[in-house]
Amino acid sequence: MDRRSSTSKVRQPAHISVGDFFKLHREELQLSLIGSEGGFARQVSEPTINRPGLALAGFYDYFACRRIQVVGNQELAWLESRSPEEQRRSMSELCSHDSPCLIVCRGKSLPPELISVADAAGMSVFQTSMNTMKFINAATIRLEWDFAPNVSEHGSMVDVKGIGILVKGGSGTGKSETVLGLIERGHSLVADDLVHLRALEGREIIGTAPEQGRYYMEIRGLGVINIPALFGIGAMRLEKRLDLVVVLRNDIELKDFERVGSETKTWSAMGIEIPLVEIPVVAGRNIAQLVEVAALDQKLRSLGHNSAVEFNKNLMKLMEKRRIS
Repeated sequence: MDRRSSTSKVRQPAHISVGDFFKLHREELQLSLIGSEGGFARQVSEPTINRPGLALAGFYDYFACRRIQVVGNQELAWLESRSPEEQRRSMSELCSHDSPCLIVCRGKSLPPELISVADAAGMSVFQTSMNTMKFINAATIRLEWDFAPNVSEHGSMVDVKGIGILVKGGSGTGKSETVLGLIERGHSLVADDLVHLRALEGREIIGTAPEQGRYYMEIRGLGVINIPALFGIGAMRLEKRLDLVVVLRNDIELKDFERVGSETKTWSAMGIEIPLVEIPVVAGRNIAQLVEVAALDQKLRSLGHNSAVEFNKNLMKLMEKRRIS
C-alpha cells in the first residue's frame, strides 16, 4: 500500500469562549441572553453538556464543572420546590464552581433573583426555546465541530455524484479548471484554492471553504467568478465529507504509472486514511471527465467492487485454464 500524508499543521482547539459559542450558534440553538455578558470571557473546555440536578441538590462529587450547564424541567421543578433562600444558596454554590455558563431550556427562565446571583458571580445565563434533550443533542454536535482537529489544505474540493473529492496538484496543473469543468457537468463546488478540513470523532473528514472565499473561484485569464451566480445555487455546497483525493501530476510520464490500478494508494490526514488517485496531466486529456470516472469508481469500490482486482482474478483464471489445457 502506498501512503501519502498531509504536510499541513493540525490545529486542535483546547477551548472556546462563551461569547464565541453564543455568537456562532445562537440562531441554530435558538439562544437568547437573559443574564449579563459578564461571563462571555469564560472558557468552554469540554465539548459536551452537563445537567446540574445533583449539584443543585448539594452533591458536587464528580461535578463536571468545565462543561456548559443545562437546566430543564426537572431542575426547574426542584428549584421551585425549595424556599427562596434555599434557591439562592443552591444557585450561589453552583456559580462558585466557575462553570462556563448556564442555559435554561423550553423557553423558560430563572427567577430574577437567581439570575442576579449568576450575574454577580460572573456567569452568563441564556435561554433556549428548544426542549432539553433536543438542545443537548444539537449543542453537542456543534461543540464537537468547534473542538475537532482541523487543517487547511491547498487545493479545490468538489462534490461529484455524492463523492467528496479534494483535487490537489502543483502550480499550473489546472486544479481550478478541472473543477470548473466538473461544475459545467452538473457537479457542485465546495471550496477553491484553500479547503478547511475537520476530523469528526476520528471517523470522517468534512471539508468547507473559508467564509471570505465561499462561492468564488479564481480562474487564470478570467479572474474571480461567482459560481452560484453563473451556474445556479445547486452548483455550491457549504460542506462535504471527503471520500477521495485526486492529485494532478505534470512531472511524471504516463508510462511510469501503474496501468491496472490494483495498487492501493491512500492520503492520510489527522489519522484518517482517504483513498488517493494520481492523474497525469497530458495535453489532450479531459481531466474533468477522468476525475468524474474516478468518483464513480470510488463509489463502486465502496460497494465492494474493485475493477482492478476483479480483472486480475479473471486474468489468473484464464491463464490457469490455458495452462491446464
